[in-house]
Amino acid sequence: MIELFEPFISSTAESLTNLVFDIARNGGSKLLQSYGDKRKIATASKEYARKYTERHGTLRVLGMRQSVLLDSVYTGVQFLSDWENQRFASIQVLEETFRRNSKRGFLRIDSHKQDGLSIARNKQYLMVLGEPGSGKSTFLRKMGLEALEGLRNNQRGFKRKCIPVLIELKNFNSDKLNIKKLIGEEFLICGFPSHSEFVETAINQGKLLILLDGLDEVVSTQLNEVITQIQNFVDQYDTNHFIASCRTAAYRSNFHRFTDVVMADFDDYQIEQFIHNWFQSELDKKLGTARRCWELLQKQEHAAAKELAQRPLLLTLICLVYDRSQNFPDKRSILYRKALDILLEEWAAEKRILQDEIYQGLNIELEKLLLSEIAYQGLEADKLFFTEEEIIAQIKKFLLDTLNAPKHLNGKKVLDAIVVQQGILVERAEYVYSFSHLTLQEYLTAKYIVQDYRQINNVVNLYLIEKRWNEVFLLVAGLMHNSDDLLLLIHKQAQNYINTPKIKALMSWVDQVTTDLEKNIKPTARRLTAIYIAIEVFNGLNSSLTVEFPFLNFLNELNPNLAKQIRNTITQNVYNDVDIAYKLAIYFQEKNIFDNINLNSFLKSLENLKLKQLNNNQQNHTRQRLFSILVCQIFVEKFKLNYDILTFSVEEVKSLEHYLYINYLLLKCKQESLRLSPKIWEKIESQMLSSKLS
Repeated sequence: MIELFEPFISSTAESLTNLVFDIARNGGSKLLQSYGDKRKIATASKEYARKYTERHGTLRVLGMRQSVLLDSVYTGVQFLSDWENQRFASIQVLEETFRRNSKRGFLRIDSHKQDGLSIARNKQYLMVLGEPGSGKSTFLRKMGLEALEGLRNNQRGFKRKCIPVLIELKNFNSDKLNIKKLIGEEFLICGFPSHSEFVETAINQGKLLILLDGLDEVVSTQLNEVITQIQNFVDQYDTNHFIASCRTAAYRSNFHRFTDVVMADFDDYQIEQFIHNWFQSELDKKLGTARRCWELLQKQEHAAAKELAQRPLLLTLICLVYDRSQNFPDKRSILYRKALDILLEEWAAEKRILQDEIYQGLNIELEKLLLSEIAYQGLEADKLFFTEEEIIAQIKKFLLDTLNAPKHLNGKKVLDAIVVQQGILVERAEYVYSFSHLTLQEYLTAKYIVQDYRQINNVVNLYLIEKRWNEVFLLVAGLMHNSDDLLLLIHKQAQNYINTPKIKALMSWVDQVTTDLEKNIKPTARRLTAIYIAIEVFNGLNSSLTVEFPFLNFLNELNPNLAKQIRNTITQNVYNDVDIAYKLAIYFQEKNIFDNINLNSFLKSLENLKLKQLNNNQQNHTRQRLFSILVCQIFVEKFKLNYDILTFSVEEVKSLEHYLYINYLLLKCKQESLRLSPKIWEKIESQMLSSKLS
């Protein structure tokens, strides 16, 4: 690894030597004399560049087999500069803002983003805030490398040439924080002669970039004193450049000189860039690993994983997972479990944070239970944001019931410890909290449900048709040791929506036109296609009432080839319903999709309609609408559909949509299941989308 640094170290050392020599010369003859000749300065400067690069120029987290060069995987960050506007937003405003947002990652604000490097270059005092794993520490290390690079390249680095010194505040558990002494030790280990005098001179000349990483990781009992000492140090040596980092939840605008900025989540461009940086070996380039990883992440089944990837820490996990298997886990619950464990255990352990004990006896497993209760109760109440009082009350009740804690315990202290140490809960505005990502709230909700079978029956009865619970049901299926009972419950609930004579008649018609069970295409896919035909006819005959359901997505899960053919057909000639119906009929005939339907007669009627269309010169909207209705009438006649079946009320449309949604969810749950009896699924599948129940 070290040989990879050599070009950077060699190119930087000469420029660093010149800067050190200038500092010593301007510091007076005594300091210059103690250095002897320039060769001694060159040796110390090269050693400093080497030590800094070795210690802070690599990245190794989450069980990586070996370190990687930070520069090789670094992706430029962006800051939200106006985040302060939302610090005092009400819980109602936060809820409304999130629900208007198409993303699920609890982005604070839809504000203008600014390039992180540009801001760092132009702000003498910068406080970098962000959630755990958002890349704060990596950004500070990158700024140190930029400062070194800027010594020889005027297009890089900062406005004034400076020497970077990085101090990790987590290493100090005493209120006796002597910053100048810590800086001196950095130069001492590199063999700088008269290092104390050199630091005094350099700092008085404003020649240092002082990077203070992890203010939130200072032991809480010493935090106030450490903040005071840092403030005093900055005030005393205010000609230097300072960049500090802190978790957003732990920061209280302590530094009056500093400009506060918040790390923005990665956008698609940054995610793709990070992936390409990660898979940059010659073999990966030859195999196109980065491209395949990025393309896989675009698929609908990995949408939530892509949202997790907006945070660099979890994007690192995603790259590692893909690197080891060239795929993502089949079950989303596996990926989310790994993400949660990283935030609660592995990441904190690797950073070796000097943590206060959250509460005596409250271990990681109990903390998961506590967070699960908060997640479930929030989703049950349709709440994504919580007041401080609500969470404190839940914490106190949990500790009282679980650990027999005293009623007067300091719940706020426990909450602060959880927020600062783990980052699962995040303070979004003053006294308002949420989970750091909706996926984590959904995963923890699913864990809570799985712990008690009675909860499974309850949520199926209450929330099955609510789209906000969709992801929870998929995760429950993936977390259960055996999901037979869950799928049977969902299947039974779906039948409750075949609840009117018209809907029952429709399902009977579906069975009549798909009676043959021996065909190559499974009955379920054929029944779904029949339902699609009926619904398209209903929608075509009604201008104000339509049935909506994800037909192609649903069919793609049952039969990808059939879905592809129908998608290709219905997306061609979209302004000509006659052609679409004709091509569909030919395909249905070729694949023998339907029974008891005379498709030759159907095709003949469509040909006659096409002929009339060719002879008609008026191609306005009214004429097109007429032909759409005529196509629907041919479907009704030739597919033996009864007009009475297709006069659904508003309530029946809702019931039909719920029925189809539940069956689609049932299929997705089957795919997410860790273990499912083949006989149980065979029974469910034989009855799916059918009026026949055994």
